[in-house]
Amino acid sequence: MFPRHKSIWRRILSLCLTDVREYLKRPLLLFCLLGAPLICIIFFTTLMWSGLPTNLPAAVVDEDDTQVTRQFLRTLDAMEQTEIVAHFHTFGEAREAMQKGEIYAFFYIPEGTTEAAIASRQPHVSFYTNEVYFIPSALLMKDMRMAAELLGLSLTRETLYGKGLTPDRAMGILQPIVIEKHALGNPYLNYSVYLSNIILPGLIFILTMLCTSYVIGEEWKKGRQKLLYRDMNYSQTTAIAGKVLPITIIYSFFILFTDVYLYRFLEFPCECGVLNMFVWGVLGVLASQGIAILFFGIFIGQMRFSMSVSSLWGILGLSLSGFTFPISAMHPVLQYLCWLFPLRHYYLIYVNQALNGYSIAYVWQNVVALLCLMLIPFVVIPRYRKAFLKAQYKP
Repeated sequence: MFPRHKSIWRRILSLCLTDVREYLKRPLLLFCLLGAPLICIIFFTTLMWSGLPTNLPAAVVDEDDTQVTRQFLRTLDAMEQTEIVAHFHTFGEAREAMQKGEIYAFFYIPEGTTEAAIASRQPHVSFYTNEVYFIPSALLMKDMRMAAELLGLSLTRETLYGKGLTPDRAMGILQPIVIEKHALGNPYLNYSVYLSNIILPGLIFILTMLCTSYVIGEEWKKGRQKLLYRDMNYSQTTAIAGKVLPITIIYSFFILFTDVYLYRFLEFPCECGVLNMFVWGVLGVLASQGIAILFFGIFIGQMRFSMSVSSLWGILGLSLSGFTFPISAMHPVLQYLCWLFPLRHYYLIYVNQALNGYSIAYVWQNVVALLCLMLIPFVVIPRYRKAFLKAQYKP
């Protein structure tokens, strides 16, 4: 295939060009390499385009029906996450609507609430949320809790005014200490900032592992592994590098595209600059390829099994990265296992660099971990010599 006098780099380049020409002849493979990551990027960013869910459907049961409760309901409806879509007469009607999925929550105000509050008898109001839908229920609970506190404060304020207190004196009693909230890193509470910055690289890492396992295993599937080994001057390192280099370049480009799209076009917070995030993303791609090469080296000739293990490893990385559930709350075994997933280290670097703008010295262990995962194929490189010479494809 290649002349014997060619240098290592020229052999790798020739192999890469040959593989790219083959990719162009295979629409399905080309879709996995180019179409799938592009669709994922567009899908997830447009899915959460508004940033935070708003106008979530809720209902009220106002059995008291006074001026105070009507004012309270107007305040609740004016909140960003809540939209009052129905007023029910009984508790049973509201519960049935929530069971049907028509609303996520409802607020219940029993008869006599205003009268009991004015008489200082501490009335009770309640709100109900459907925790099957965790995110909308959590957002509605936050609004309803705040609205309930405002209702209590407004009733107490009217009582204090009735006793002759000035507005300043009344507010000093109602809120003696003013509390300020500062949401660091994501001040707009944008869900896309929270999710897209990790889900998109995570999907790219998964596709990287899948395609790396596939392009290597394809040589065994087509029975060309011995010819490839001979053409690479009997160097398994050169052969593997030539096969995976196009995948590295393609998915590094998508890392760059994702960073520019998120941090320049969508203007997501990035304190360290696009170039730094691109470097960490490329390290994640190389680490993902290292894991895929390791798996294929362990399961020599078993392309399908290697791809299955790689995809499973990538999907587990989304859970064990720590961005959805804290690692410290997981089982101790999982706390150690998470060090073997590139997305975990990328996530910690992203939080440290892009959101907080801290020095890389705070997460140098994660950078070293990515470098180790990138170099982990050298553990099984000696097995590839036997694989190129003797192993056969196993369906």
